Amino acid sequence: MRRGTFGTTVNAVAAKLIDAPLVGRLVRRNTVMISYVGRRSGKTFTTPVSYRRGGGEIVIRVMFPDGKNWWRNFLDGGGPIALQLNRSHRTGHAVAVRDERGRVTVTVKLDDQ
Repeated sequence: MRRGTFGTTVNAVAAKLIDAPLVGRLVRRNTVMISYVGRRSGKTFTTPVSYRRGGGEIVIRVMFPDGKNWWRNFLDGGGPIALQLNRSHRTGHAVAVRDERGRVTVTVKLDDQ
């Protein structure tokens, strides 16, 4: 497979599993669909990501951040984000931070919290 094809395939499968009748509830426990507007293209993108919830915040740890670009949309003060969270549409403000070890965390403050 060419570079990027594997990730695209995995994302497509994860997106389908979120709404699957039998396994959807299990997948939704730690996977959320996020939508955001690209910082350069102005296009809307949607992708599944793993998350954990803490109070009124959603925390996304970006695995292999150097191979991904989506989180860069939330640097320097962050930006708006939409989430399909447990079958409900939510919005919020996301901020990405890279620590001294190169790990990236995106924290989403939900608008209605």
